[in-house]
Amino acid sequence: MPAPVVSLRDARLSYGDRTLWDGLDLDIQAGEFFAVLGPNGSGKTSFLKVLLGLVPLSGGTVHIGGEPARRGSNHIGYVPQQKGFAPDTPLRARDLVGMGLDGHRWGIRLGGRAHRERVDALLEQVGAASYANVPVGMLSGGEQQRLRVAQALATSPEVLLCDEPLLSLDLAHQKAVSALVGEQATAHSTAVVFVTHEINPILDHVDRVLYLAGGRFRVGTPAEVMTTEVLSELYNTHVEVLHTNGRIVVVGLPDATTHGHGPDGTGSHGGDVFGEEH
Repeated sequence: MPAPVVSLRDARLSYGDRTLWDGLDLDIQAGEFFAVLGPNGSGKTSFLKVLLGLVPLSGGTVHIGGEPARRGSNHIGYVPQQKGFAPDTPLRARDLVGMGLDGHRWGIRLGGRAHRERVDALLEQVGAASYANVPVGMLSGGEQQRLRVAQALATSPEVLLCDEPLLSLDLAHQKAVSALVGEQATAHSTAVVFVTHEINPILDHVDRVLYLAGGRFRVGTPAEVMTTEVLSELYNTHVEVLHTNGRIVVVGLPDATTHGHGPDGTGSHGGDVFGEEH
């Protein structure tokens, strides 16, 4: 086996007396689409921050591209949650993508032609070439997320970290962005770490999942983890997992008032949190 792109050994993350996970051993390979699931407050975003070098582990080690995780690592590209731009934002689509190449630099850009060609290639790669010169504030949420993916890929990272990039997108754009990220993993051997509260839009692309809940975790394929037995053990109460028409529906999730937060942030008991797109 080649060396993993992401590697954690005996990893522990705690905040005061609260431990989000402990004893986590994990390798993520190049080209693997790896999803991180769990209720609000379980540590999904903290997991990304550990990989980004923004939050230190409380114990154990984490390596990205064979090096200790650190801020500003060239091994990583980052796709944030969808947040819209004001309609009058003075920024074109191609300008947003170009910031992935030189957004950290000041002054006159050098190598203008090479820069334009690279931006054009990235826009083409994510299917955004047709609106390259459109102001970002005039684009839909899905179109803006395509640009953020292109921006994250600008330096050809080995790992693409996606922090709930499907939030606020409609079903069609959820599927389009998921397919775009899945294609990056398959065609370019980029390791994808995809944090989400809703597995169904990415189910066709996921290789393995890390499910975090109540200080416990489980790693495996969706078929191994998304089961009644596993989720009931993680939540320490009966949780029913149904598979219907190629979708996963989870019911009987704990109430936020007694078990923290529900996976959809509402704390509701039932719910198609992994069934219906919101």
